[in-house]
Amino acid sequence: MIPITVVDVRDAESLVVEVLRSGAIAQGPMVHRFEAAFAQVAGTRHAIAVNSGTTALVAALEVLDLHSADEVVTSPFTSVATLNAILEAGATVRFADVRAEDFTLDTDSTAAAIGARSKVLMPVHLFGQAANMSKLTSLAEAHDLHLVEDAAQAVGATFEGRRVGGYGLGCFSLYATKNVTTAEGGVITTDDDELADRLRLLRNQGMRVRHQYEVAGHNYRMTDLHAALGIPQLDKLDTNSAVRAHNARRLSIGLAGTPGLSTPLALPGREHVWHQYTVRVGPHAMLSRDELAAALTERGIGNGIYYPRLVFDYDCYRDHPLIPDASAEALPVATTLTREVLSLPVHPALTESDVDVVVATVRELLGA
Repeated sequence: MIPITVVDVRDAESLVVEVLRSGAIAQGPMVHRFEAAFAQVAGTRHAIAVNSGTTALVAALEVLDLHSADEVVTSPFTSVATLNAILEAGATVRFADVRAEDFTLDTDSTAAAIGARSKVLMPVHLFGQAANMSKLTSLAEAHDLHLVEDAAQAVGATFEGRRVGGYGLGCFSLYATKNVTTAEGGVITTDDDELADRLRLLRNQGMRVRHQYEVAGHNYRMTDLHAALGIPQLDKLDTNSAVRAHNARRLSIGLAGTPGLSTPLALPGREHVWHQYTVRVGPHAMLSRDELAAALTERGIGNGIYYPRLVFDYDCYRDHPLIPDASAEALPVATTLTREVLSLPVHPALTESDVDVVVATVRELLGA
């Protein structure tokens, strides 16, 4: 079996043991150490560790004091966490279409989705590549919108030399399969001292000093055990990203010319960190996307469909009062992608032989 992902946290053993021996396993010095290292990676003054990537999004929206009539403009082609966080924060969701080239927000569609009640623009840096932050930042500034970056899959990615997470409030996931993992966890990055202070209060039941409550808060804390897992992951992020990029190049070269298959692009001016290597299986391919996925699984090659539906296209979201006018017809590119995308293994644990097997098998199954 060649898995779609491999989780390897063996480098963290000594730090985990250090925390266990200390007898203090809740949020403490290891979390602070992790935050300092993450802020350096993101290039921001602050990194606030929390207990999940979804929590990071919720907290980022909560400190912006949104109301139900306030709108967040975002992508319909993303993890359900993006939508759930907006709903949990109590805001209204507006969707813009995406670009097939990079799976991120289309700026023309985004401009059309912005209305009088729009308060937040939430681009999603999907699969490890940054959205077009030059154009999206200009849109946000022109319409006086807050920028909240869903960078869950893009730690270390850059746009024109600038790391994602530094354009507004950056929200990262540290789930087990992410490029940097703490098993469960998240981080919010910012250069805004006031927002950083409010986020730290919010994650800690609203208190700065024990039993001195300043706001109605939550328990959004990360533990020292989780932080201990993440510190070595940050130390080897650049190395692992380079290996992912190498694997992605080999996959793209090997799969070039496969009938009906489109390989993903690393666009100029953007450092892609390849959380996923996502191909498109077009309508003229020998097998449909689902047929190819099943055939690869049968051959022992892990794969994943991210995402099989638009994020709102589930019964639990139909007629939701905070998701008005969501329509697949208005989002043609994103809708097409849900029928075509398939992610193949690209992780650092792949051997050269593994990559060769993935290429050869895909080409064989599609008649190349």
